[in-house]
Amino acid sequence: MTSDDPANTAPTHITPAGHARLAAELHALMKIERPKIVEIVSWAAGNGDRSENGDYLYGKKRLREIDSRARFLGKRLKGATIVDPAAQPRRDQVFFGATVTFENDAGAQRRVTIIGADEADFTRGEISLHAPIARALLGRRVGDAVSLRTPAGAETVEIIAIVYPVAQSG
Repeated sequence: MTSDDPANTAPTHITPAGHARLAAELHALMKIERPKIVEIVSWAAGNGDRSENGDYLYGKKRLREIDSRARFLGKRLKGATIVDPAAQPRRDQVFFGATVTFENDAGAQRRVTIIGADEADFTRGEISLHAPIARALLGRRVGDAVSLRTPAGAETVEIIAIVYPVAQSG
């Protein structure tokens, strides 16, 4: 990454749920899967010639993959700032964690939730805080017209709803 990369200079925001998912993945890799693979590799190494031993070769490859993913997750979790969208006091504007419904000139509606890059899943309607759509929506209010760049060209949409999660009492 270069210093011009926005993901490198901007703080890495993540929701509490996203942080919990990444932490659970890291835990499963290091405490469950990795020990099993180490056991398989150890057993396979005791079987003689390692150059043609599929269990050994696959196990070593899988350990490298696990270690690489674990390093990535560890760095992301360490550098992340947990932001709870339910605690957002200014609910009339689009900020991190908002679920925004907008409509184009043809009347087609779309709903997106703006969350951290490491937890966003477009298939669930979640987009990264750094996505062009999110950047265009940030700071806007219901009724604002927003120009979006789409693959089909520029499109103007109107924000029709902004919703944040409700704070859990307890």
